[in-house]
Amino acid sequence: MRIVAGEWGGRRIAAPPGRATRPTTDRVREAWMSAVADFLPGARVLDLFAGSGALGLEALSRGAQHAVFVEQAAPALSVLRANLQSLGAAPRAEIVRTDAVKYASALPAGAFDVAFADPPYGQGFAEALADAFSRTPFAALLCIEHGRGDRLPELPGARTRRYGDTSLTFIPAPE
Repeated sequence: MRIVAGEWGGRRIAAPPGRATRPTTDRVREAWMSAVADFLPGARVLDLFAGSGALGLEALSRGAQHAVFVEQAAPALSVLRANLQSLGAAPRAEIVRTDAVKYASALPAGAFDVAFADPPYGQGFAEALADAFSRTPFAALLCIEHGRGDRLPELPGARTRRYGDTSLTFIPAPE
């Protein structure tokens, strides 16, 4: 895997070993970052189900000020720490080891500018995050990667883009 663009564009990052983590492809990550480009300069970013940290690192590379990475799995945390170190991103990052849905559900409204979530497909995590966001919009924009078959609640202003079996849903906070 590599960082697609920005300060660290072209730099390689590691992915967690095994099949427990499914990294977002470069193509989908590029489309995702292009869709949120206007939100990133100076942004406070949240990367839920962070895995390797690719989404938060891509946001930092493109001008985000700070990123919080939320991950529970020990192998992914090890790789995430190594990726932060190799890019020199550690001073602009915080790692929280906990359940991503519980973490997001406890956040106050407006805690972040942009929140990325790449939960395992087909396990209800994407829907749970969208529900938590509908109760308390913890970011100006929530972006969730999910499988085509995952059904998110209908939320005002939400839009979905499809890339093969992968869907990206963008949910703005209500004004």
